[in-house]
Amino acid sequence: MSESQFGSTSVDVAKVLHISFAADPNGSLGCTLVHCDKAADNEMFVPGYATIGRLLDGDTVARKFDVQVGDCIVAVNGEGFRRFAPDYDTDKVEVLNREGEEVEVELDHKVISPGDAYDCLLLKIKTVKSAAPDPPLILTLERYSWDARPNSWGRFLDARDGNVPAAMQLMQDHEAWKAARFPIDLKTSGLQKILREKAVSEIDVEFLHDFPPTVYVEYGKLLNMQTAGEITADDVVAAFVIFTERMLAKAKNPRHPQTCQFIDLSGIGITSGLRAETLKKVYKVFEPNYPETLFKMVMFPVSTMFATTARTLLSFVNEKTQKKFVITNSLDKVCAELGWNRQEVEDCGGVTEFMRKHEKVGDSLHFE
Repeated sequence: MSESQFGSTSVDVAKVLHISFAADPNGSLGCTLVHCDKAADNEMFVPGYATIGRLLDGDTVARKFDVQVGDCIVAVNGEGFRRFAPDYDTDKVEVLNREGEEVEVELDHKVISPGDAYDCLLLKIKTVKSAAPDPPLILTLERYSWDARPNSWGRFLDARDGNVPAAMQLMQDHEAWKAARFPIDLKTSGLQKILREKAVSEIDVEFLHDFPPTVYVEYGKLLNMQTAGEITADDVVAAFVIFTERMLAKAKNPRHPQTCQFIDLSGIGITSGLRAETLKKVYKVFEPNYPETLFKMVMFPVSTMFATTARTLLSFVNEKTQKKFVITNSLDKVCAELGWNRQEVEDCGGVTEFMRKHEKVGDSLHFE
């Protein structure tokens, strides 16, 4: 893929990590585990029966080996505890162990039936640890990116309210869309105009810990460029896709990746209006392809009169997503919903200036 093309930030192929307790036989893995043997529909594509739910503080084995939330335990000392056989070439899979931390282990890729698999896995770990240091405990984990089936399936299932056939169709349609949509040509003149003008950009606010990152949209700029014929609705959609992909790829938990969207409506009124056709195109792409990834969409500043108009224009959005919309004229409301520091916003001179201070685009997306 050339530098002027933007590919999807998620692939379906697993990566493997081997964790050895040889240097610390009695050490703690230092993680809480998620029980994935409860006969739940959302476990269907999880390759094993226990995933990493949270990393504990301290000098743990997990932190030494760079274990991450969402990693799935698939073997103990080579013995498989798998829901299904690996669908990748085991001889060519990427191993994540860093230099100096290589671990030799022969995997049998054994598939075991659900029911008591989680308990058997924990018992095996306990048994091996009790016999350590000979042999030491070795855990094998698989890691998938945020849009791979083991992580994305739960989102598609939620989007269809637990209806498995409907969710399966939604996911298959998404995979077909993804294959046709990527890579995106970054040299498209309209897309470059949006990127260079920073009409859509990524916001990186260091003090945020419990809030997802934000995609910033300076709607006035987009509206002016569209009116002048410099960009199209398709260019706007492409920009949204690029920044959403970049930010979801950074999610701390790949099974629950989320972003916020902040629509800066400074200077926009009822007379200039919102372009419903553009909003519909954006929604038509995002609702089926990035389900359950929107934390909040905030539109600001919006007068009470314009808020009624905006909600009418957005009536095509489903009820579940509309509940995540915040259309307000209150800066306090904005800061509370997105986790911003109001004092810093005021010190910057306002929301737009605050956005400019924290925006990140990246020269790698700019081309002549």
